Parts: sequence; structure tokens; C-alpha cells
Amino acid sequence: MKLIKNIFQFLAIIIFSSCSGSVYKLSDFGIYPNTGEDVTAQIASVIATIQEEQQGEPATLLFDAGDYDFYPEYAIEKEYYISNHDQDNPKKVALVFENISNLTIDGQGANIFMNGRMLPVAMINCENCAIKNLSIDTRIPQITQVTVVENNIEEGTILYRLDSNCKYRIDSDGRLITYGENWEVHPVAGIAFEDSTGHIVYRTSDISVGTNNVEEVEPYLIKAPWQNEKLKNGTIVALRNYARPTPGIFMSANKNTTIEDVTVHYAEGMGLLAQLCENMTLNGFSVSIREGSKRYYTTQADATHFSACKGKIISTGGLYEGMMDDAINVHGTYLRIVETISSKEVVGRYMHPQAYGFYWGGEGDSVQFIKSSTMEFVSGNVIEDIVPYDSDNIDGAKLFKITLKEDVPSDYANGDYGIENLEWTPEVLFADNTIRNNRARGTLFSTPKDVVVERNLFDHTSGTAILLCGDCNGWFETGACKNVVIRNNHFINSLTNMFQFTNAIISIYPEIPNLAAQEKYFHGGDGKGVVIENNTFETFDKPIVYAKSLNGLKFKDNVIIENNDYPPFHWNNKRFLFERVINVEIENNSFNDDFDENKDIEFRN
Repeated sequence: MKLIKNIFQFLAIIIFSSCSGSVYKLSDFGIYPNTGEDVTAQIASVIATIQEEQQGEPATLLFDAGDYDFYPEYAIEKEYYISNHDQDNPKKVALVFENISNLTIDGQGANIFMNGRMLPVAMINCENCAIKNLSIDTRIPQITQVTVVENNIEEGTILYRLDSNCKYRIDSDGRLITYGENWEVHPVAGIAFEDSTGHIVYRTSDISVGTNNVEEVEPYLIKAPWQNEKLKNGTIVALRNYARPTPGIFMSANKNTTIEDVTVHYAEGMGLLAQLCENMTLNGFSVSIREGSKRYYTTQADATHFSACKGKIISTGGLYEGMMDDAINVHGTYLRIVETISSKEVVGRYMHPQAYGFYWGGEGDSVQFIKSSTMEFVSGNVIEDIVPYDSDNIDGAKLFKITLKEDVPSDYANGDYGIENLEWTPEVLFADNTIRNNRARGTLFSTPKDVVVERNLFDHTSGTAILLCGDCNGWFETGACKNVVIRNNHFINSLTNMFQFTNAIISIYPEIPNLAAQEKYFHGGDGKGVVIENNTFETFDKPIVYAKSLNGLKFKDNVIIENNDYPPFHWNNKRFLFERVINVEIENNSFNDDFDENKDIEFRN
């Protein structure tokens, strides 16, 4: 029997080797964990070897379990224009994977630590690649955590203790400055967490912080002029600014990517930013607090963010907590039409300062024009040619000259029209995830393809749990949602704070400056729309669903349980509030309080 067992083990090794191709173990290159030494240049050399030797054949880059440290001094510098991030090039990058196919990066439990402001992982123009079994973190984060020691309301001062891991100084102007290897920050805002639960403190939202005219009472103990009666002794406050230099993982122009059992514990931007990628599967990807850590926060912005992707985005089995924005945001980018060169030639401009400099579209892509003031579709077209108009290259470009198949009216350049690329729009499955104790919103979807949100736990998401948006005026994030299914989810005490677009637990909120002039509907249509079914809502306040400019809503077989966990405060005192919404069905739902259709449902047209 032992001989047979050994034969099967041997055959399994052969089969595994033939499937996975060559294996590159870091230990074979003299790279070991837990040394505290800078491994940046050494691992870059291994990656270059894989690229040269494998030429696209299957390969595995294998870490040993343990801690690996990366420093900016020998990091590769790259000019990356990353959607929804600060365009402060070049970026210092720890791990660079470019133009590689069929590579698996297996951390086997490795922990990757940044020492300084760096982009931990970049994967660019790769195909059939996977990252699994590792975590990403930073030794000294740019967000600084403090604990309120004494809140003297009468004096208008707060005594707080800085996290012992941070480095700080008080400058000549009396400002608190935190710093690291190649960065420094003067915090200007904060998010307050309950020390016992990790929930964001009720009705605090973004708070001003005491980081000016401060006094050091003793090392790490700071006294500051700071008035906020809600910050009880023991409250945890994450001090921050609004910089987003790099995500934890940056992906661009990849096909068929899998991320499995990967955790981002901290990033000074998004946890994962993917742009122009086709088919992405996240299985057990998390943005969460390291076990045993005393931190209450994770990322500076969204946990995951997908800009101008296509194919399918599948995100399952993740834990998202403590981030400063959504667990997932899916959208494209509107260009504003700023010039008509001829009847078939227009100039489109990237408008938001954090979204420009990358590919927007190509020959044969279907596009449509939107009137910004009313967010109405006005005409469709097809790209015949597109080139940068203010640059020799796409990298860094803000303007594109777009040649179209059909004529375009000259008044499209009057500043009230945007153009949307329909080719780069994905289907989305977001399932079996937990989202908790985060700022702003739980999830955000802006795509015309099918979206399914199911079996998720939304636990104290602070603001709206699910947002369907669309905006050609501020963020310039496309587009209209046509078919969204929200089912079998559990919502616990959303809306403990107010942020942008937080009109209800589920908020369908396109940004429409002139709703009164709108004649069409932005979301839904074609007999579809938004289906919300078999969900459980535990809530202390009234608003369940808010919708604007929607054709088609079904809210059925849901359970609404009202509790007394917090005092109600929301300005919206309707269960269902609709502005320019048609074809609504609300049926077979269970309320544990008195539900009155005449009082709890309001239509505004």
C-alpha cells in the first residue's frame, strides 16, 4: 500500500509540474523571508529572468511563507497613469510584471511590506496570469491612528495619543507632521471609530482634526485645540489627507486575470485598481485588517475599483473593512466634447484631474453621446479613428481627436455633451462578500451590462450600501445601469453617517443637474431595470430605496426589521422615495412596524 501511495504522489508531482510549467523559487535565488533586508532589486532580477526564459510558457514564481521588505531606493521607476489616483509620476514600484503570459505568483502565505511610498504590485499587458496566497502591507502607513485620551469640552482641547508605530514631528508652525521613508503628511481630516466595535462613530462622517497649533505633552501624547463632543475618551481617529498616489495592486490592459486569497492590509489609494482589463476573477480577495493588528483602517480610498474594463468581473468571498470608500466601484469614463473639427471629427477631453493619460477607445468601438445637463442619450456612433490631440502618446494625454462613422451636430461642442465608450463595459458578479465598518458607501456600479449582487453582508457600511450612479458633470464616471439584480443580501445599520449620494440604503442616484428638463430615463428601460428581492434590511431609520430617473423597479419578498440601535436622523423619512421613476412594483414584503403605502412611498415627477 505504501508503494502504491508513493507512486500516486510521484504521478501527482509530474502532473502538477506539466500543468504549471517551470517553477522559480525565490529561495533558489538566495532570497529568503524574515531578514528585514531590501529584496526589491533581487526579486526584480528574478522576474526579468522568468520573462526572458519562459517567453510566455507557463511558469510559477514561488515565495516562501514569511515577511519580505521592499524599499524605494532600488525600486523600478515607472510612469503609470492610474485611473482615479494622483498623476504624480514616476511611481516607485516594488513588483513589476509587464508583457508576461501564463505566470502564477504564489506567495504561499508571504507578507509583502512596503517601507516608504511605493506601488506594491503592477501587472501590465499580461494574459492568463494569477496572484495568490499573499498579503500586502506598509510598515508605516500615511494614515495615522490616534486614541482620544481626554476630551476637554469646556476648554475646547483634546489630548490624544499617537500610534507608537508612527514617526512624527511638530514643525515651526505648530503643525503635526507624520513622515516615512520618502513621504510626509500633514493630516487635514479624520474618520472616528468606536474602539469596541470598529464601527464609524454615529453622525460624525468626515471630521476636522486637531493637527494645527499642537503641543507635545510627552512623546506620542499631543494636546490640540480641537472641539468635537462626539469624540469620547477611547475613540479611535484615523488622521488622513486626501492623497491617492498609488493603489496596492495596479492592473492595466490584462486579459483573464485571477486573484485568489490575496489581502491588502493597507494602500495609500485603492486596494486594487484595474483599468482596461478583460475578464477578472477575484476569489477570496480582501481588503481587511491584519489579524492581531491594532489598526482600525485599511485603504485611503476604495477597496477595489474597475475603470473601463470589459468581459466579466467576478468578485466572491472577500472581506472589505475599514476602507475610506467603496468595497467595489465599476465604471467607465465620459469624455467631454470640447471641439468639433468637422462633421465627423470631434475632440473629447478627460475632465477629472485623477482620470486621464490612458487609452480611452479604438477603431470599431461603439460609442454614444450624452447630454450632461439632463443625462440623456442623444445619439450613437462608431469610432473610425482616435489619436491623442495634445500629446504624441496616449500616456499623459487629456485630449483625443475622434473620427466617427456618422456625422455629429456641431453644437455637441457647446460644453453640455459627453461621449461614452460602450465597448469597455463589463458584466459584474459580486457575491458572498462581507463589507463592514467603512466610510462613504458599500458598493457602486455604473455599467450597462448585467450586474448581480447577491448573498453579501453589508454591516455598518456607514453610508449607502449599494449605489447605482452615473455622472457626466463631476466625477465623469459612466454609465447607465440596465439590468441589476440585488438578492439574498443582509443589510445591517447602513446610513449611520451622511456622505455623497447617501439618500437611502440602496441609492439609485445619477447626477442630473436639470432633472426637470429630462424627457428620457437614465437607468433601466427595455423591460428590465432593478430587481431587489429576498433581502433582509435591519435598520434604525426609514429610507430603504431612493431612485432617480429609473424605468423599472421591482422590490419584492424582502424583510425589513426596524431596530432602536441608533436614533433616526436621516432627512429622507420615506421608505421609498422616487424622482422621475416609472414601472414600479413593491409587493410581498415584510415590515415589523406599520407600513403605510400612502406615507412611506412618495413619487416626485
